[in-house]
Amino acid sequence: MMVTVDQAIIARLKTHGQEFEILVDCNNALALKEGKNIDMRDILAAMRIFSDAKKGLEASENAMKQIFGTADVEEVSKQIIQKGEIQLTQEYRERLREEKRKQIINIIHRNGVDPKTHLPHPPQRIENAFIEAKFHVDEFKTVQEQVQEALKKLRPILPIKFEVKEIAIKIPPEYAPKCYSTVKLFGTILREEWQSNGYWIAVVELPGGMENDFYDKLNKICHGNVESKVLKVK
Repeated sequence: MMVTVDQAIIARLKTHGQEFEILVDCNNALALKEGKNIDMRDILAAMRIFSDAKKGLEASENAMKQIFGTADVEEVSKQIIQKGEIQLTQEYRERLREEKRKQIINIIHRNGVDPKTHLPHPPQRIENAFIEAKFHVDEFKTVQEQVQEALKKLRPILPIKFEVKEIAIKIPPEYAPKCYSTVKLFGTILREEWQSNGYWIAVVELPGGMENDFYDKLNKICHGNVESKVLKVK
């Protein structure tokens, strides 16, 4: 659904001494810039390319063909978003940075452990390290890109190692069906076997930082009647 002109913001590309502007939906334009597949009709508020959107001045077709190799509005618009800048309000920038900061911290908490104890760092400890390291979240970069950048900054302050563990579990028959869906939420089931007595045995691969939460959840469902063993740490 096309965004209204009143709700749209400007995306701009300066190149070859000229400016090209389009009116876009903020969220969908950012998603496209991050590499997601978004229909241009859900991004553009107007099927026009401007040299100055505020004044309503349209860009020259000849200039577009020379610079972009086409005057097709959707194709040119895609290049403007991918190569140019999106004019976000300061309030929106701050909200976007905060959302991504929380996502980065959560990924590090779920996947990272202290190399000495092999236990996850609490989110608050990671957040404090962010502040100490003065890590700046970029609202235009993807969360995954910034996780690696954050780890480089944090490691001198907070020892972190990303671990993946293979854990064998044995679940009694009365709890197995409910545990099955829970286990799939935490990780990947590598191997499984249903025994003749109804017990479910499985080998699960999951992020090291989730190990304790994994045990807590299974023990709660099984009332402590679960057997587990770490087979491998990667």
